[in-house]
Amino acid sequence: MDFTLTEEQEMIRKSVREFAEKEVAPRAQEIDKEHRFPEEIIRKMGELGFLGLPIPEEYDGVGADTVSYAIAVEEISRACGSTGITFAAHVSLACGPLVYFGSDEQKRKYLAPMATGEWIGAFGLTEPDAGSDAGATRTRAVRDGDEWVINGRKIFITNGSLADVIIITAMTDPEAGTRGITNFIVEKGNPGFKPWRDEDKMGLRGSVTSELVFEDCRVPDANILGSPGDGFRQFLKVLDGGRISIGAMALGLAQAALDKATEYAKTRVQFGQPIGKFQAIQWMLADMATEIDAARLMVYRAAWLKDQGVRYTREAAMAKLYASEVAERAAFKALQIHGGYGYMHEYDVERIYRDQRLCSIGEGTSEIQRLVIAREVLGKF
Repeated sequence: MDFTLTEEQEMIRKSVREFAEKEVAPRAQEIDKEHRFPEEIIRKMGELGFLGLPIPEEYDGVGADTVSYAIAVEEISRACGSTGITFAAHVSLACGPLVYFGSDEQKRKYLAPMATGEWIGAFGLTEPDAGSDAGATRTRAVRDGDEWVINGRKIFITNGSLADVIIITAMTDPEAGTRGITNFIVEKGNPGFKPWRDEDKMGLRGSVTSELVFEDCRVPDANILGSPGDGFRQFLKVLDGGRISIGAMALGLAQAALDKATEYAKTRVQFGQPIGKFQAIQWMLADMATEIDAARLMVYRAAWLKDQGVRYTREAAMAKLYASEVAERAAFKALQIHGGYGYMHEYDVERIYRDQRLCSIGEGTSEIQRLVIAREVLGKF
């Protein structure tokens, strides 16, 4: 069993880490404090090829593997959670459906500019009455000639109001249940489609999370992803890949918490010595390091399985579940090690503490991950 990264993976880690430390980390506090979408950073990531890492070269991507992409999400998130989730949502949730299910024409029209960062993408799944129960979508699409008329609302959509392209789920055959859900490609400026508002969030305050409204929004047949009724099956596959992304994001935030706590433990002096010399602090750091290492192996394994073309539903859910809960424990311990200073905006750990909280909610809550894992373990009986 070889745990060594390939030369290409190491090169990608090095280049993304250098970019994150130079361009992203110094602005993370400003991005959070001002609730400002880091547009110039995202555009530069597109120019460097980061937004097209797992996208085939024929559509202007890099053609890298999923492990390389997970590494990139980890490194960006380690510097700034807001930038990390913007990156992950664009690549996994917006580009992913086009990579998996798009026609060649759709890929050339939409995927290519998304791979270079010319366009930003989003995925519209969640609704007021369809959260964990994603199959309960109320958004409707009704055929009218060679067009579809869409009416409904989407909430909590990362990149939503900024997106040039958004892929949304809509019910096209209510009698068919989840087999009546279809995915549509909707372009920014399409009549009847409008961003309603951006949410004011606890963390990840530099990312944009939007409510979107569709009122008699018309899209042509050519904008269906796959075939009518394929939507539910499609977004389950998309979510499997997205869970690797969120696991990698959680991993980066956890590593950032450990980095900050370790640095602080070496320099903060109490009772005449650095607090890192006290066993209580050492044990917290040891637990953090051990759990983060285990989470990294799980995330990378899920990514590797995806690259092998084998089923990875269980492993992705496990990686996302474990990494997100490790991030919460790591952020808690890091803030505790900082004491009162950790509670202040001056120190990064309070931002990390707020940012990581989304990881055990988004892409399926921890409870949903446990359901997915349990079903995989039990099978049919």
